[in-house]
Amino acid sequence: MQKVLKTVIALLLVTQLQAQHSFELTSPDKSIVVHLGINDSVSYSVELDNKPLVNISRVSFVTDQMKKTGWKVAKVSRYEKEETLVPVVFQKTDRIRNRYNALRIVFTNGLSLEWRAFDNGVAWQWSVNKAGGYKVIAEEAGFNFPKGSRAFYPEEDGFYSHNERKYHNYSTDSIDQKLASLPALFDINGSKLLINEAGLFNYAGMWLNGNISGGVHAVFPHYPKEKMISGDRDEKVISREDFIAKRSVNGSLPWRILMIERKDQELLTNQLVYQLARPSTGDYSWVKPGKVQWDWWHYNNVYGVNFKAGINNDTYKYYIDFASKNGIEYVLLDEGWCDTKDLMAQSPGIDVAVLADYARSKNVGLLLWTSWLVLDRQLDTALDMFSKWGIKGIKVDFMQRDDQQMMEYYEKVARSASARKLLVDFHGACKPTGFLRTYPNVLTSEGVLGNEMSKFSNLVDPDHTLTIPFIRMAAGPMDFTPGGMYNAQKNDFAVIPSEPMTLGTRCNQMAMYVVFESPLQMLCDIPTHYNKEPECMEFLKSVPVEWKSTVPLEGKIGDYLAIAREAKNGDWYIGAMADWSGYTSDINLKFLPKGKWKMKLWKDGPNANQNAKDYTFEEMNVTRNSILPILLAKGGGFVARLVKMK
Repeated sequence: MQKVLKTVIALLLVTQLQAQHSFELTSPDKSIVVHLGINDSVSYSVELDNKPLVNISRVSFVTDQMKKTGWKVAKVSRYEKEETLVPVVFQKTDRIRNRYNALRIVFTNGLSLEWRAFDNGVAWQWSVNKAGGYKVIAEEAGFNFPKGSRAFYPEEDGFYSHNERKYHNYSTDSIDQKLASLPALFDINGSKLLINEAGLFNYAGMWLNGNISGGVHAVFPHYPKEKMISGDRDEKVISREDFIAKRSVNGSLPWRILMIERKDQELLTNQLVYQLARPSTGDYSWVKPGKVQWDWWHYNNVYGVNFKAGINNDTYKYYIDFASKNGIEYVLLDEGWCDTKDLMAQSPGIDVAVLADYARSKNVGLLLWTSWLVLDRQLDTALDMFSKWGIKGIKVDFMQRDDQQMMEYYEKVARSASARKLLVDFHGACKPTGFLRTYPNVLTSEGVLGNEMSKFSNLVDPDHTLTIPFIRMAAGPMDFTPGGMYNAQKNDFAVIPSEPMTLGTRCNQMAMYVVFESPLQMLCDIPTHYNKEPECMEFLKSVPVEWKSTVPLEGKIGDYLAIAREAKNGDWYIGAMADWSGYTSDINLKFLPKGKWKMKLWKDGPNANQNAKDYTFEEMNVTRNSILPILLAKGGGFVARLVKMK
């Protein structure tokens, strides 16, 4: 009898062990630890430097083809990885160290779950291992934080959105049921945790919703059931299915990412979205990043010329001449060049083929705007015609969704444009999730409250522009469209759509070209204004859009930022920005290689606190042992270019 009892107890213990598994995964430097628990659910928690960062939270994934319930482990494997990634386009650096430890768990229900721990974050990804089609019924991703945590939260009204939001600084206890798009940042015991995703293809984007316990959880726009088109560009979802996505093949789902840093400025060099994105296939050596002269921000309001300005060939030839003279690679023809319902119907006074030939003779490329809706109807016809004209890229606008259908559209456009060697700028878009790695011709995207709104409101102020580099820019390049020359302090600002102002100083706008990353970077203002500012144009002509290396110097979210970047040719640039309180600091130039450097610098003038356009220009020689004092006005800025002396 005792022998039988011992056998029963032993079997019960084995059964219990099989039903309850715990695993631990550490980052290569041992500072980050992920604890996983698996029984009737899958839970995780995260520690940084032996302090809780994420309390026990649940993750799960459900398809309509799952025959078995529960989470029984079939197989567990671990591996380590260290490699160097070489981007086609250099956003932050020309080399990326990709080092992590991984844990992969295969379940008996046909799913597997892989976790990766990096020195600056963790990520997980679900995979479906069964052949055949399936629907994703639900995905759970919880994030429970220690008490006293705070959030920089891009609160949204609903899933139909440009994702152009301010970041509200909430305590996590007060988020409640508030919806937010990604990325969203959380301050936990002084450390920073940025929730993001990568590899968003053939699936719906992840959003966040608050819960009553001071945390957040993932929510998703379900697959569209009924849609309604209104006007020439808007398609709204009227009703949705009871599933997130339907997929015809098995494989991996998007990565869920926790980007983890101890200091604010370290967020500026975190590249986990790129590291986890799907690698590109094919040849992208033809991709040419560059700066763009933009027309829409000022409604083609060129003046001081001998022709009538507007949407016509004369105006665009003027833009092309300006770009050619200043080494600007592209000119964008934004909305107005064609019928918004027919890309083949050009507006009176416009002949794109003639303009493209003229631009080619001036070593300038043309980009064309289109709403997503008309491009969807005319995709092959339009892109073939654009290619025949010699157009170099497209700006696709007004998607305003990231459900599965729309994300399939994003990839279709990226792939179709790539086949014709066309660049892409996704405007009116969701945040990027690694497009720059998967489709390097997709050089930038919006999904940010950017400078274009300065012509309509005072929302784009220095508090905001000192928040987005730490949060939105961590997701990927952002089409913020800097470069305004009509600068104003808070009390002097006015809404003037045809000749817009920007809040903050002239040097604040110039610093954005060093601080903000976009391999297709706009010059938003009127050539008329730039022609009156030769010293500013000297900087704008030289500043690149790709960076060989990036060195964050100082930074506090929403308050101030100073950063140094190395160009491909070995020149160095420094950019600094301040909020409405101004900022004073001494910048150590120890990031410079040895030798003497000629430094040109543009800084807020003595009267910039009254007249935001006031700045001074100086030149000096420095070495890596030099200390550079900077004094930034209210909403101020500072930029410098350093060239090695022979």
